[in-house]
Amino acid sequence: MQKEVLALVVGGGPAPGINGVISSATIEAANAGVDVVGIVGGFKTLFEGRESDIRRLTIDDVSRLHTQGGSILKTSRGYPDNALEQFQVMLSTIRRLGIDYLITIGGEGTLFMANWIYKEAKGSVKVVHVPKTIDNDIPLPGGLATFGYETARHLGVHIVTNLMEDARTAGRWYLVTTMGRHAGHLALGIGKAAGATLTLIPEEFGSTVCANQIADVLTGSIIKRLCMGKDHGVAVLAEGISEKVILDGDNGGEAMEKDDMGRVRLSELPLGEMLKRMCRKSLESSGLKVTIVTKNIGYELRAAAPIPFDVEYTRNLGYGAVRFLLGGGTGSTIIADEHAIQAIPFSEFIDESGKSKIRRVDTQSQIYHVARKYMIRLEPEDFQGKQLRLLAETAHLDPEQFLARFAGVNGCELPLQPTKYDGPSLTIL
Repeated sequence: MQKEVLALVVGGGPAPGINGVISSATIEAANAGVDVVGIVGGFKTLFEGRESDIRRLTIDDVSRLHTQGGSILKTSRGYPDNALEQFQVMLSTIRRLGIDYLITIGGEGTLFMANWIYKEAKGSVKVVHVPKTIDNDIPLPGGLATFGYETARHLGVHIVTNLMEDARTAGRWYLVTTMGRHAGHLALGIGKAAGATLTLIPEEFGSTVCANQIADVLTGSIIKRLCMGKDHGVAVLAEGISEKVILDGDNGGEAMEKDDMGRVRLSELPLGEMLKRMCRKSLESSGLKVTIVTKNIGYELRAAAPIPFDVEYTRNLGYGAVRFLLGGGTGSTIIADEHAIQAIPFSEFIDESGKSKIRRVDTQSQIYHVARKYMIRLEPEDFQGKQLRLLAETAHLDPEQFLARFAGVNGCELPLQPTKYDGPSLTIL
């Protein structure tokens, strides 16, 4: 009898741990007597029917792969203009290769494609999805992180911590923009763990936001730090803010490069530079000279070697994906927590429009409340009494002028009281 064939394909941007899924899935499938092939180049290869880019995988090929960054199968964001026509090419390629099982590894776009294949294949190919993104914006149950996020945050914290020390030593400010198209999880995770001066995420703002409003938040923090006798700081900015700012030519909004999905490359938008110019202009108008340096981090994080958390996590996911498929399962996403590996139907992650659901930061949660409590930024209590006079004096403004200038930048409302704790009493030693 001809052996069954399992194929693996990677979509979207890199994330630490991709090779861990490839490794564990290949080993488990091979041990079960199933042939494994890797589709090199992502969905583009399938859309174009390039059988030359199909690679057979063996245990020897992957046995030490789980600790490596990047993806031995590469990846792509391929989504052709004539999608319906090319999708049929992809299905024909899958059938011609004799693929019985398909594991897709990726984020929201890859999940969309996996669901499409699952529906159109009508059981001829069993499909399972392994969620990955350093943005952590796939709504896994119980607050589970997507694989790759913890490694990206870990390395991001290392970078920001070093920048904080440089800022203190040189007496300057850094504006650090991190990846995160739809949500601010990565930026907030890095900023909170590193103890950055403040972090700004898209969830703080409405559907659109004036660039001046964002610059005022940053300028207010700089002034508050100066009032505290500190001439330095680090602000972490989620790149997703850019999608809410209406840019014109003066602010760097001229024709921007787009990715293969037709989306503007947020990493190419000069968010940090734009805000740097605006903050510097505002500060100089008050006679304050502050050195501000911008830096983007993201590409440094996403192809890194995974930390042990993601190595273990992806081994669970790859194993679980294969066992689910060989057990007759299909049309589901694999998740793993500390207790079990589970398969959740695609429908749980797809909204009414057919698009993947997005997990955003809940700015009304206690978790966000804690993050805000450790930021240095203008808050409602700064606009009264002695504190208002000190801030106004630092900015070389009258209290009334300072109030008029900055009263609107105190940001999201925070819960006034923590949720009641009904567990056993705690003893503080």
